[in-house]
Amino acid sequence: MRLRNAGPLLAGLIATALLGGCDSTSSLQAHHRAATQVYDQLPIDVNPVVAALQLISELPQRDPAGQAELFQAVKDAVELTPTTSNKLKFALALATPGHSGSDPVAAQRHLAELLATPENLLPIERYLAQSQLQQVERQLVLDAENRRLRDAAPREARDKLASVSHRLAAETDENAKLRKELDDARAKLDAVSHIERSINDRNSTSSGSPKP
Repeated sequence: MRLRNAGPLLAGLIATALLGGCDSTSSLQAHHRAATQVYDQLPIDVNPVVAALQLISELPQRDPAGQAELFQAVKDAVELTPTTSNKLKFALALATPGHSGSDPVAAQRHLAELLATPENLLPIERYLAQSQLQQVERQLVLDAENRRLRDAAPREARDKLASVSHRLAAETDENAKLRKELDDARAKLDAVSHIERSINDRNSTSSGSPKP
């Protein structure tokens, strides 16, 4: 597909793909400024990556069956004809979120392999690969941090539960000790009371006995 005035349109696509899209509250004017800024930084001829840009734009918008079909077509193409263009499209498909074939780790590897031989890439292809690699690496950092936080939460909960259980066990032992001491004190008190009653009973008996 070759469009005479494709530059600004593709700049918009690149701005959406590389900048992660506009926020729902952003204005069209802000989107236009972002697209213009990206366009100003691009090599002039973007026609060589039209198919790649269409791919990363279309892939998230299809239904699951359509996504799987499109991704498989890109995968088959790179396996049958491993040209630089097909390798780049496959790497971009892996890097594109929102479909079952998305794999940022594999995308990072494939993009790094492409950029390891930059002489095989056109300037626009190299720019797109570098931009996507940076985005994928940022995503991997965020994913790793999210996993760390998720893993830390159960550990903290387990530590708190262990601490509470330890305190509860200590308090249970202390209560058992106090109950034993109380039982011992009651037993001693009962024994003293019994002795006192016995003495009082003997004294009463002695006082009530007839004198000889």
